[in-house]
Amino acid sequence: MTQIPVPPAGRDLLADKVVVITAAAGAGIGSAAARRCLEEGAHVLISDQHQARLAAFRDELADSFGDRVRSTPCDVTDDAAVQALISHAVEHFGRIDVMINNAGLGGTQSIVEMSDHEWQRVMDVTLGGTFRCMRAALQQMVRQGRGGAVVNNASVLGWRAQPGQAHYAAAKAGVMALTRCAAMDVAEHGIRVNAVAPSLATHPFLAKVMSQDLLDELASREAFGRGAQPWEVAAVMAFLASDYASYLTGEVISVSSQHA
Repeated sequence: MTQIPVPPAGRDLLADKVVVITAAAGAGIGSAAARRCLEEGAHVLISDQHQARLAAFRDELADSFGDRVRSTPCDVTDDAAVQALISHAVEHFGRIDVMINNAGLGGTQSIVEMSDHEWQRVMDVTLGGTFRCMRAALQQMVRQGRGGAVVNNASVLGWRAQPGQAHYAAAKAGVMALTRCAAMDVAEHGIRVNAVAPSLATHPFLAKVMSQDLLDELASREAFGRGAQPWEVAAVMAFLASDYASYLTGEVISVSSQHA
């Protein structure tokens, strides 16, 4: 295993931009994205359906970043809650510049045993939630008339096969296709839509949906002999959200060292 690098210092890539992030509480990619965006100078609204965890994380971030960070609960399967999330950002910060759609739901189940409920639940959160949040954010960005950027969280499983992941892989492949088509719909408004596709980002929540043996096996396939740290995925999200990616749209960037 190679040595895990230290997160780089912020360089104001997102100075004064307003960023909204879903599923941002806890220890995964969403929380890392919130911290990275704040380190890059953004004003950030974090959301999650876990209210207590969300409030605790907001307080933690506020200790370092003050009133540049706010929070509001949101269930991405509820369109009224999604609309309220966008309204909250606009009411407090005046606009939205960046939407990071991180919410997703996984699980492991053979398609032979998979129930309709298991299939629909993963689809509704992972693909449907991305659609609802992106639609609401894009509508606001179009009204603003000043461009903007959307960054969706996909997965290499949208390209690759893994047992027990039919629902999750199908949803993430859908996020990729949604990203590409949405980018074409809003290009005339100067709005960019891209996605990241991580292979394995190591965080405690994975242990709830995958066995340790499988996690160890997946890590062993990585060229660096380890999974990515959540901040390593978040750094790519911040790049895609920034003006450094001004000519990138409709792209899915693999954040992966996995062997082909």
